[in-house]
Amino acid sequence: MVKRMMLVARLALLMTFSALSIVDAQEKSLPETPQGKIVAAYMSAFNSGDENAMREFFLTNVPKEALQQRPVEGRLQRYRQMHGEMGSLELQKVIAASEQAVTIVARTKNGDRLTFNFEFDSKQSDKLAGIRIEMGEQEPGESGPPMTQNAAISAVKKFLDEQVKADQFSGVVLAARNGKPFFKQAYGYAEKRHHVPNRIDTKFNLGSINKYFTRLAIGQLAEQGKLSFDDTLIKLLPDYPNRAVAEKITVQQLLEMSSGLGDFFGERFENTPKDKIRTLNDYLQFFVNDSLLFEPGTQRRYSNAGYIVLGLIVEKTSGENYYSYVKDHIFTPAGMKNTDWYEMNAVVPNIATGYERVEGNESTWISNIYTAPQRGSSAGGGYSTAEDLLKFAVALQEGKLFSPRYSTWMLTGNLPNESVGKIDRSGGIGIAGGAPGINAAFEHEVKSGFTTIVLSNYTPPSAEQVAKKIRSWLKRIE
Repeated sequence: MVKRMMLVARLALLMTFSALSIVDAQEKSLPETPQGKIVAAYMSAFNSGDENAMREFFLTNVPKEALQQRPVEGRLQRYRQMHGEMGSLELQKVIAASEQAVTIVARTKNGDRLTFNFEFDSKQSDKLAGIRIEMGEQEPGESGPPMTQNAAISAVKKFLDEQVKADQFSGVVLAARNGKPFFKQAYGYAEKRHHVPNRIDTKFNLGSINKYFTRLAIGQLAEQGKLSFDDTLIKLLPDYPNRAVAEKITVQQLLEMSSGLGDFFGERFENTPKDKIRTLNDYLQFFVNDSLLFEPGTQRRYSNAGYIVLGLIVEKTSGENYYSYVKDHIFTPAGMKNTDWYEMNAVVPNIATGYERVEGNESTWISNIYTAPQRGSSAGGGYSTAEDLLKFAVALQEGKLFSPRYSTWMLTGNLPNESVGKIDRSGGIGIAGGAPGINAAFEHEVKSGFTTIVLSNYTPPSAEQVAKKIRSWLKRIE
């Protein structure tokens, strides 16, 4: 059960480890520097819709070593997808600019506001190393000189102590490099009434992070030839109640949230006893008869409903219950023994209760047990631990869940046209989920080996702001 998810796209090397110098947040023109001119050239080529222009941009502005890791054709495939979703980019403001990175806010043709962080090669500052894209307008990261890993750990500890003292954070934080944690700590209470502390292995609601598992399940079934991303909904779910809608929508559009389906949250959801929401079909009633918000493929809008439908496709195509499929084919191979969709009234050891503040009374907390459905779904609401999520990142990177071709798709958003021998190391994971009493952030960069996992039983942005701070320090580690 989640209302938000951070999507991250990468062009080449996901992240460099240099600081940004902050410029006027209202600046609307790019700096007249080599880096500013590269960003301008990217936006011009992107908006042209001309693949030859985009090809020339890559050949001119991306280091040869990066092009060897990820050839131009693979980059063009990702460009086609992004251009199809975004249409065009209009610069709204420049947040930060330096020789190492330029961060801007741009608006797409559909009206979405996105934050683009263009990062430049540490050895060739006039060459583009990567692009990080996040939904919405993000605050600039913390700047500063390079630092040691121990200094970064000290900064993380100090910040978290301050957050906990101000009662702004409760949860677990884990930072790792190459699959090995170098910082992990639990804070606050899993259950406030009886002062039960959070532990490193406490289970937290992940929110929309579960969508990533649904996406992976769909990819596994595609790899097995049981479905195609181009298949229509009606082909895969011939009994779908709204045939007019099902004939228009494809799996790809559901995955990329361009289907026109919206949310299941609303008056009907609010008025339904939450103990009645236990299966994917129970969620269907909240949106199945709604008209599409737009013609499929013409816009992009966050869609919890779309991921409910993807879960139903997993069930129909695999012949298995969604929850069982994901547990057997994803969690078990990855070694995730403490990850599942637990029912709200089940007696589950070491699980965190979600808390939100009472509106107008910041000193009073209430639990979220009456606002959450009885059981989560393919759109979110499952539980996991920080250690299990680290196992998942390692399993995905090592190809334990997919072939290199589909592992590359999960980590970069780009599906190579044919089988590849190794996983593209330019990608990673960047997702978050949040709802009342729930916030989780999960970031993993294959190239650097850094993984950041923050799980909280407080309302957003309790985990996301911690993850962002940690990310800014990791970028500075020498």
